[in-house]
Amino acid sequence: MTTVTTARARRTPDEARRLILDAAASLLADAGVGAVQVRAVAARVGMTDAGVTHHFGNRENLLAELLRRGGRQVRAALRDVLDGWLERGADLLELVESLELLYRRGYGELAVALHAAGWRDPGGGMLDPVVDALHKLRPPGSPVDDTRHAVAALHQAMATEALYGSAFRRSAGLTDDQAEDPEAHVHWWTRQLQLSLGIG
Repeated sequence: MTTVTTARARRTPDEARRLILDAAASLLADAGVGAVQVRAVAARVGMTDAGVTHHFGNRENLLAELLRRGGRQVRAALRDVLDGWLERGADLLELVESLELLYRRGYGELAVALHAAGWRDPGGGMLDPVVDALHKLRPPGSPVDDTRHAVAALHQAMATEALYGSAFRRSAGLTDDQAEDPEAHVHWWTRQLQLSLGIG
């Protein structure tokens, strides 16, 4: 009788961490933060629960690393959006839609969940490139702190859109398609940026 054994694939620690984070990001995008469980992640990458916890310690650490990774992806995506943005005519709608799309992929929900659990990002200034780009469009002598407040408000709105957007719109009396479709709200935010920052 011949016994066939299949060698388990040997992964470097960096490769294993990348695969775990890829699986966690996929679960996040598919079904939200609640779906990002150690067992579900382990099943997606073909390892044991202990294998996942070996690399991240626990679910909270995995989520925190997923958010840091998301932050890096947001920064990279923002660089892509902003590269040449001013030269292309600085379309504010393009910028706001890009932010909304990034957060709709699950990172807004992740950020809200982690903050609710008490986690705080020790970094800062992730949106400085957005502040800088928008500030260049403002009238000379405009206070940069006003630009920062506007970007922070936009960031907050886009981060919570996927979670609460339709419910918040319904609570304000918007119904049916107006409540369910974020497009009109994204256009509204674009107009508010133009008005509040004096961008023509």
